Amino acid sequence: MNNKETPHFITSHDFHGDAEYVAWLQEIKGRYQRIRSRIALQANYGTLEFNWLLGRDLVEKKAEQRWGAGIVEQLSLDLRAAYPDIKGFSSRNLWYMKQWYLFYRGNTQRLEKLHQLGAELQAAENKNPIKLHQLGAEIASPNRITAILDNGEMLPLFGIVPWKHHVLISSKCKSIEEAFYYLQRIIDEGLSRSELEDLVADDAWSKNGKALTNFHQHLDEVQGALANNVLKDPYNFDFIQLQRHYDEYDLEMALAKDITRFLLELGSGFTYVGRQKELVVSGDDYFPDMLFYHIRLRCYVVIELKVVEFMPEFAGKLNFYVSAVNRLLRQDDDNPTIGLLICKSKDQTKVEWAFDSIQNPMGVATYQGIKIADKLPSIEALQERIKLLEAQLEQSVR
Repeated sequence: MNNKETPHFITSHDFHGDAEYVAWLQEIKGRYQRIRSRIALQANYGTLEFNWLLGRDLVEKKAEQRWGAGIVEQLSLDLRAAYPDIKGFSSRNLWYMKQWYLFYRGNTQRLEKLHQLGAELQAAENKNPIKLHQLGAEIASPNRITAILDNGEMLPLFGIVPWKHHVLISSKCKSIEEAFYYLQRIIDEGLSRSELEDLVADDAWSKNGKALTNFHQHLDEVQGALANNVLKDPYNFDFIQLQRHYDEYDLEMALAKDITRFLLELGSGFTYVGRQKELVVSGDDYFPDMLFYHIRLRCYVVIELKVVEFMPEFAGKLNFYVSAVNRLLRQDDDNPTIGLLICKSKDQTKVEWAFDSIQNPMGVATYQGIKIADKLPSIEALQERIKLLEAQLEQSVR
């Protein structure tokens, strides 16, 4: 007699859901998503490792010298004949594999930059669902890096990034420092190839980290590094047009009117909260120019606009606004609010000295590219300006 219990399949729709069931369902869905992500990551890693090793063979075997200039085309034909259902064996793709391998193997700066990125990945392990700390640990040691690359092996880090992203980076970047800037943003932000293309076309690398900040003093290492990557200098405002002799109100209104383009220029992660957000402090009203929330940084960002060169008193005013947002809007799970001054120009010494007495994380950047129109402002714009001046006058006489 078979004592094994036979599965009993019930097709009844009798069901009594509760909170425990909902929690269990969420657990199942999360488990499935993690397993699916791991399978996709493993598949991508295998493809990338094959591409790396084939690129290595083409270089190390000096294939063109040994078998002639047509070796890549012949190898492509042979591989496609052997594996007709597999894409990726075109001669163009094989050339990309060789280019990719040469880009990293031929760069003498690679160890320092890989070491730096490995440390950042380790620090950011809790911010990435793919458990980057294991990969970060593997490449954080210079000796480990040397051993991997000198053996012609692929760094584990590369397996996280899709192949077409690697092709774009090794084709367009001029240095390993630039390449790893984009690699880190791909990993951190999950950039699509089109988003990466936009960043490269905009030369985001050259603008990255150029804003002057005091983040190293007021943010922890991980948050400070992420915040530095978020800010850039200069910001390109070529999507707006203003009258000659425009002022801060004109600039603010133009950016708010085309907020979609402004958000694109600020970069991914920014969410617009509003302009002239009222902050009531001891019965008095204060209105910072623009307020944003950054999803990845998990903090508010206060932006003040200045159409003149940076002046030290600007830092004090922004510092007050940042403190007010921290006290009035910041929640327990938010990181410290960041202030950003965007000025017409800046002097590094003035900014650094002004930051000496500042107690909040702040940055100073510049803008460029505004188109100047020669025609007079519209009646509507003049009426809006009069209303603003009347409101400011009423506030000053309270």
